[in-house]
This record gives sequence, C-alpha cells and structure tokens, in this order.
Amino acid sequence: MTQLNELRDNPGANKLRMRIGRGIGSGKGKTGGRGGKGQTARSGVAINGFEGGQMPLHMRMPKRGFNSYNPKDWNEVRIDRVQAYIDSGKLDAKAVIDAEALIAARVIRRAKDGVRLIGSAGLTATKVTFKVNYATKGALAAVEAAGGKVDVIPAKAPWKKAPRAE
Repeated sequence: MTQLNELRDNPGANKLRMRIGRGIGSGKGKTGGRGGKGQTARSGVAINGFEGGQMPLHMRMPKRGFNSYNPKDWNEVRIDRVQAYIDSGKLDAKAVIDAEALIAARVIRRAKDGVRLIGSAGLTATKVTFKVNYATKGALAAVEAAGGKVDVIPAKAPWKKAPRAE
C-alpha cells in the first residue's frame, strides 16, 4: 500500500510546453513554427473563404429561394398547448384568447410580430374565441368543430403609414 507522501504521476503524464522562438537549436526557433514570411505569418489575419483572388466557392454557388427583406417573427401557438393551459386554469376559455391573454398566462413570453395558431387536434373546450394574426386550415377547422371561432386580424405592415388626421 502506497503512502500519501509516495504518490507520483505516471511517467510522461506531465510534459513541459514548447518554448518557441528560442534559437534554431530548439527546433522551434527563428520563425517560431509560422513558416516563412507572407500573409499567414502575420498576426490578425483571417482569410476564411479567400481563394487567392478567385471567386470564392460560396459566391460561385447558385442562389436559391426567396429571402424577405422584412421577415416576420411570429409566435406559433399550438391548439393542444392552449387546451392544456385552459385545463390548468391559467387561461379562461370564456374570454377572448389574444396575445395579451397568452402573455398573461405565460404561454408566450412576448408579442413579437403577431400570433399564429397552428395544430389540428387537441382542443376539447367548447366555444373558445381566438383573436390571432394567422391560423392554419387545420387550426380553423379544429376550433370551429369545437364550437369556437377565430378572428384573424391582419398584421400591421411597417412600411404603411397611418393616415393623417386632418
């Protein structure tokens, strides 16, 4: 049995770091492992994707799809999740369920650009009225099958200004 004062690391467990730039005899002297001159020998050089003047690969690839200049960031709320909050008593099924009610019940954290109602099953509460910016066909069918209704309010277009009151 070994004593505490006899404990040692395994041979080769600790290794001294290489001290670079300490003469050619050290094996890492003169250029210090950076090779000869040029751009990559300098500090602060980031040449990610640069191909020496040739058009980079990511720019040669064809562009696909459509990217909106003004994309919407929606809060997507599933019907079955709303039902779970109604069952737990955090949401009132008799009141109108809109963004403010969903925030108060902590279903969503904040109203981004609007609320999208998604899902096609899971609603058992009757006569639930939703006031949202968008609803899928399945969500509309599920709410109407349960006897409720969905009021779709259009999201405000940021580029359209409100008419001036004269």
